[in-house]
Parts: sequence; structure tokens; C-alpha cells
Amino acid sequence: MTFSNDLMELKEELVREKYTASETMLAGFDHTPRVAKPVEQPAKIERSAGIGTRRRFRSTTPGFVTRPTARPEGVQLSTRITQCDEDDPLTSPVQATVMKSMRRALSVAQAVSDQFADQTGLSDLMRENLAGALAASQKRRFEDLLGAASLISLHVFANMSDFLISNIASMDNETETDIGEVEEIVLDNPQLALHGTLWELDQKLAQFAKSDEQLIAVLKSFCEKLMEKVARRAEANTHVAPFTNFSYRVEEDEFEINGFVPSSSKRSSTLVMSFKKPNEVVGNHIAKYQAMKLSKMLMAYDFDRKLNPFAELGGFIFTFMGDGKPGTGKTTLIQMMAGLISDYCDNAGYAFRYQNLSTDSIDSYQGKSAQNAKAFIRNIIDPNIIGFGTVDDIDQLAGKRGDRQSSAGQLEVTAVLMESFAGANTLVRGNCTFGMFSNYPENVDDALRQRAGARFLVDGPQTREDYIDILHLLMGKNHNIPLGDHELYSAQEIKKAVAASYDQHSKPQEAQLLNVFDRVQSDIGELTNIAKLGHYLKAIQQADERFTGRAIKNITDAIKVRAMDFELPDEWMEQPDLFLSKDYDTKKNMIAELAQPITVDMALQEINRYADSEFRYADKSDEVAIEDAVRDMQRMAEAKRRYVETNTP
Repeated sequence: MTFSNDLMELKEELVREKYTASETMLAGFDHTPRVAKPVEQPAKIERSAGIGTRRRFRSTTPGFVTRPTARPEGVQLSTRITQCDEDDPLTSPVQATVMKSMRRALSVAQAVSDQFADQTGLSDLMRENLAGALAASQKRRFEDLLGAASLISLHVFANMSDFLISNIASMDNETETDIGEVEEIVLDNPQLALHGTLWELDQKLAQFAKSDEQLIAVLKSFCEKLMEKVARRAEANTHVAPFTNFSYRVEEDEFEINGFVPSSSKRSSTLVMSFKKPNEVVGNHIAKYQAMKLSKMLMAYDFDRKLNPFAELGGFIFTFMGDGKPGTGKTTLIQMMAGLISDYCDNAGYAFRYQNLSTDSIDSYQGKSAQNAKAFIRNIIDPNIIGFGTVDDIDQLAGKRGDRQSSAGQLEVTAVLMESFAGANTLVRGNCTFGMFSNYPENVDDALRQRAGARFLVDGPQTREDYIDILHLLMGKNHNIPLGDHELYSAQEIKKAVAASYDQHSKPQEAQLLNVFDRVQSDIGELTNIAKLGHYLKAIQQADERFTGRAIKNITDAIKVRAMDFELPDEWMEQPDLFLSKDYDTKKNMIAELAQPITVDMALQEINRYADSEFRYADKSDEVAIEDAVRDMQRMAEAKRRYVETNTP
């Protein structure tokens, strides 16, 4: 989905005009469900004789104020909210704020729906319909536009409710509630659509919200599910273009509406992490260098344009895979990168959000694991923040398709990550990046692994100097052992170390790939142009059929990163006026001036780096499979031998 740069302010008076209608909806209305089925609620015990369990809906018609009008299908959402905490009959501050937020969201939804009706001529058709003068030729268009307006009302209501509720919910509140599916989506007209969704929300609150914490959890879960389902419906609706082509802003709430895309709160998450400085990461030269570059790349994101110049010019790393043996420094690399981004964002005044998708996200309940993974993605890609998401030990979280040991929850996570990282609707703005880390990348599904645009080999300390440096670093200062004949940390000078690391990839490192490389060079000579490089790529594909077009895209993206092989100056991060505070076009021109031309050496090194990683994964995967098969055969042979011994007369 694309976004227009046109930002229209939704006038405050138009929103406040809808307050009365919104308050009426919250106070009470009748609704007969069309799709969902009412949930049977147990009868509540009266607090004392003569006092009911909930306030009655009282008619506002003069002369009938003493006659109760609430029916079994009546919806009194404001009453439902104030009675969530059964132990406290008084309205809590959270409940009051929720009702105020929902009134605001309903009002904005109706105002945006009216704007859409005016833009498309729906308002005129509605007047003609009321007057009984609607032409038969306009009936189909009238119904289609009503359906589009209904979708818009529902999404804006859910989007803004989620936004406002996120601002009052504590980031430390981890209460989660599985409320099931949202079903009552009625698209006859915007008002009936809102009535249907409020009726279903009332049902969910009655069933699941027994405290203020659960009230917030149910509301957020309901809004997220409603937005997701409405957005899917809107994809097939051709009449919503006047809504999706513009962005709306509600200035008083600092809330922006960008089509059918959720807009999260701009709050930063509180990081509880032991940050590491770059000089505390020994070895891992290329991985450390690219992590430092990527941290600064993220800071070029323009919050007004909702785009990063690096994403437009090329060279932005949206997803990367870090693999290495246990203990080589993957966690340290995460701590370093999160610390750098956090410091840069604090200095620039940007909201930063870090989140790790952990094993806690795998749930035995069908669909819950996918829901958790989607929430993780949604939190990080929020265009109003700088985001860094990690999936540590991804081989344990994301199941390998066809592997009988993968649980249903793991396969759900795999599907969500594949769709989010390189799906049809994936939009790379350049405000966030995702890192996948594993000790056993060969156990990660091939298609998911290939969605990692960059590869960070986390190999830890390698040289004698590396081991001296890491020993000195970890020993601390509480000793008197002399350093000896060694220039401390000189081997960790990043430019010198990275240049040496890149040079290593002028030839492949894996034996199988080296054979391909030598054979190609002997056939066509030194690889000096695109035709010869393409010949080499085809030879790699013949050796490993998993080396597909996606691999070529990842390689070319990595080559573009090398063209941007420069670090934004530290002073640009320290003094926002020099770069961070400038407009998008100025940032883009400043970055373009630092770019360097792409060379054959760059291209060949990146081909070898990527292909080396794929062959390394494939070799490990095949070797593990062979070892498992050998063990199975050995067990069967031993079992057969024992069986013969015990059953021979």
C-alpha cells in the first residue's frame, strides 16, 4: 500500500459535532446480531435486595422516563465499562478515560465517514434515497459506497481507540486475553456498522473483562482484530480509494490516519538491557561494522515524509541474519546495536522501540502464536517510531515446513515472518530493522532464511590479538597482571579490520563453492564483467538449486549497501541541526554525496559472502540429517541384535 504526501487536517469542530451522537451510542441502543451469536451470560447476584446488577437504559422521550426500555438485545456500553470491576461500584479513572477515548474515536470515525461521503457523492445519494428519488441505475453504486463508508468508519474507530488506549495503558502491563474472532461486521451503512461492532465489544467485555487491566487488554485485542479483518475486506473494495489516497490528521490528539494501516502510539519502550559499547565487541568485524552503519542509517528516517533516504537510494537493511557458534557474541552484538540506536534517539528526541520475539510467543492455542507474532511486527514497523526487532534463536521459534518436529505454533510464526519480511504488502519505510539470530541456521526454513537481506557471520574472536583483547576486557581492572608486548585493541580498528575481512571473500571460503569458483574461472577467465558474474551465479544455482532469484536480489541489495559503505559522521548524530533536523530532500542529497561507485570487486565479494553462507547452511543441514539417519540405523541394528538374543531358544 502506498501513501500520499497530502495531509488533511480533520477540523476539531467537525469532530465535536459528533459528540452527542457518540454519547448516545455509548449510553444505549438496540441491535439484533446478523453474523455473531450472543454469548449466554450467567445471571449476576444482586448486591442487595432491590438493587439491580446494572443501570437501566432510560428513554429520553418525555413522558416515558419511568418506563424501562432495555431489552435482551439492548447495548449499554458505558454501563458495561463502569461495571468491569465487580468489587468496586465506583467508576475508576481508567474506566472514565476509556469511555472518553471511545467517544472521541466514534466521533472521529463519523467525521471521516462524512468527509468520504462528501468526496464521493454519497451524501447526495443518501438524500435522494431518503426522499425516495434514488434512480435505479444508482442503486448499486449507492450500496457499494455505503459498504466502503462502513469499512472506513469501523477501521478509524478501532484505529483511534487503540491509539488512545495505548496512551493510557502501561508499557509494563503484559496482560493478554484471547477473545476469539471478531465476527459482527455489518456493512449496510456506517451507523449500523458501528452499532454491530459496539454490540460485539459489549459481548466481549461481559465475557472477559473483570478488572481494569483486563478491560484494556480486551479493548486492544478487539481493536487489533477488527482492524485486521476490516483491512482484508477493504483490499477487495474498489471504492475506498478517495480515503486511502489522503492522510488525515487530528491535531489535538496528534493522531494520523493513513488508509487502513494501524497507527500506534508514539511512546518509546523502556529498555531493560545491559548495553555494550562497540569497543566491547571483540572480533565479528564485518557484523559489528554493519550493525554500527545500520544504527546510523535508521536515524536518517524522516517522520514527515515517513520514509528514509537510504530506503529510496538503496542500501537499507530491512532484515538480516546473524549466525555463529554458541558463545561467539550474538547477544553482545544485539546489546551494542540497541544501545547505539537508543543513544542516538535520546539525543534526537525520537521515540525508540526495541522488542524481541521470544519463546513465550509460542502458544498451544490455535492462532495465538500467529497473533503474537503479528503484534511483534506491528509494534516494530510503526511509522511513528524508530524500531529494532530481534528474533533470537529463531530456529527454536520458527518451524521448518515439512519437519514433523515443528509444532503448529512454530509454523504459524514462520508464516507470519515470511509474509511480513517479504510479502506482497511489505512496505519498507526505513524506520525499522529486524535481526534474526541463530546458532543453527540450517534448522531455519529455507524460504524464511532467504528473506534475510544481509548476512552477519558472528564468528567471535579469531586472531591471537583478538584473544588477548577479549581476555584483557573480561578480566576487568581488579588485577595487577601486566599487559605484555601487545598494542591493546589495535586489531579492533574497525576500518582496518573490515577491509581485511572483505578481502577474505575475494575467494569463497566453503570448499564446495570454491570448486565452483575455480571451475568457472578456468572456463571463462577472471570475473571482470556482469556477463561473467552472471555465468558464475548460474553455476552456483546448478550446484545448489535453492540459490534462486531471491538470492540474487539479496546479493544486489548487499552490493548497494557496499556502495553506501560509509558511516554517517558522529557529529551528525551528536548535533541534530547538522543532519537529523533537516528536511527529507536535504538529507537525501547529503547522503547521495557520500555514496561511492560499485566495483566488480564489491560485487564478487558479496556474491561469495552470500553463497558461502548458503552452502554453509546446506552442508550443516545435510550433515545433521545424515548423522540422524545413521543414529536411527544404529539403534535399529542394536535393537534387532538384542531382540534376536532374547528370543533365541
